[in-house]
Amino acid sequence: MTTRAETPWRTLSPRTLLAHCAWLGAPLGSFGLTLLATGGRLDGGAWGTLGSLTGVFLVITAASFVTYRRTRYRVTPDAFELHTGLFTRRVRSVPLHRIRNVDLTANPVQRVLGLAVLRAGTGGGTHGAALSLEALTRPAAERLRVELLASAGAVDAEDPVLSTADPRWLRYAPLTFWIFGGVFAAVGAIWRILDGVGIKPWRIGFVRHAFEDFGNSALWLTIPLALLVIVTLGAVGAMALYAENWWKYRLEWTDAATLRVRRGMFTTRSVSIERARLRGVVLREPMLLRAGGGASVRAVAGGLGNREENRKRSVILPPAPKSEAVHICTHVLGQQGGQVNTALTAHPRAALRRRFVRGVLWAVAPVTAALAVLGTLLTPVLLSCAAAYAVLATPIVYALARDAYRSLGHALCGNWLVIRSGTFERETVTLDRSSVLAWTFTDTPFSRRAGVVTATAAVAAGEDGYRIRDMAAAEAAGFADTAVPGMLREFLDIRQPSEN
Repeated sequence: MTTRAETPWRTLSPRTLLAHCAWLGAPLGSFGLTLLATGGRLDGGAWGTLGSLTGVFLVITAASFVTYRRTRYRVTPDAFELHTGLFTRRVRSVPLHRIRNVDLTANPVQRVLGLAVLRAGTGGGTHGAALSLEALTRPAAERLRVELLASAGAVDAEDPVLSTADPRWLRYAPLTFWIFGGVFAAVGAIWRILDGVGIKPWRIGFVRHAFEDFGNSALWLTIPLALLVIVTLGAVGAMALYAENWWKYRLEWTDAATLRVRRGMFTTRSVSIERARLRGVVLREPMLLRAGGGASVRAVAGGLGNREENRKRSVILPPAPKSEAVHICTHVLGQQGGQVNTALTAHPRAALRRRFVRGVLWAVAPVTAALAVLGTLLTPVLLSCAAAYAVLATPIVYALARDAYRSLGHALCGNWLVIRSGTFERETVTLDRSSVLAWTFTDTPFSRRAGVVTATAAVAAGEDGYRIRDMAAAEAAGFADTAVPGMLREFLDIRQPSEN
């Protein structure tokens, strides 16, 4: 067996230097746009910018060379060690048993160069809780990933592939936020780029003419056409983004203890999750996706970084048919995975009333009041608009509140705690009851009057806590004690004498 002293050090790939030059793409592209906009005539400021780019290129290239020369790593029998730095040396050593997941990513430039970035997570929520190597050759990164996971306790096995990409899933892409948000995000990004290189977007001929024609045309016709164009562009963009993110998607058990997700067209990604770190799954059904019969799945697992990183790396199934989502839950959780469709305990009718009142206070009352005030001050037409808005919006708010109420529920199914809530973002959370570390009960003067309370199950994974919203206050403590026997027993024993 190789001892610690005998373990050789390894280095990064020399092609890392070429990958670091990719940052020149954006500034050179902006410089090219400036050349086109000015007809090739550059002023002193443009030449100064080009000189600055040259200087920054030399500095970053030198820094990249130092990073390449001064970075080395090795896997000893008990630790993963990384040495970096020139003037300030940094030595990090992570015990192998603390490594929770090993992810591989590669942007388009790195893919062309045959490189990958390896990130070994230790389950901490801070940036320093992970070791990152940029960049290794793809074969070296794959070998190191297998080595780290095997050393951390994984056992090789031939487990079946759980799911692979299906081109028919593209139809679910437009049923996401990006059908609208993607268009405005893309327009905003282009606008900032043009403004940054000195081009005033509103002065471009076809843009100016489009605004003039829009204002001079019949709005009853141009507004629906504009919305149709936005929806069409959003649908195309959402499908393109879906294809880029989930190209060659594959979910599999790579060994007896590791769940791996591989995906990506231009930027490839590979996320590995230890079975021992899995605490459950989240079946997500946003409103549009739910209307189309689709759903997505996230893993509730420790060791995936902070909350933002967790949301990106925990997705194990993209928007797909709900039957496929239930299939994934079943095979990830085991034989009892089908409880995502189990009948749940309904919540008190007071929960429906609270949702309707909140909807009226936040969506109906402010707009109605604003229109009424403006109608009083300016024109009586706005008073009619205020009344019409209140009449039309109130039943819509009630329908949404009723849907949110029907989504509420909780249940215990064997070793699992099931929680469901939400209308715009409906989520069914299935948690291992043994992973619940604490219970928090939250109420307000209004909820106490309604006889409901929100119970939060704290877990060291995923969102850190999952809420059972507006459950009956009289049943909350008993349900929590049944879910995790003994955790609240002493508090229940204290309450009983005072209740008699």
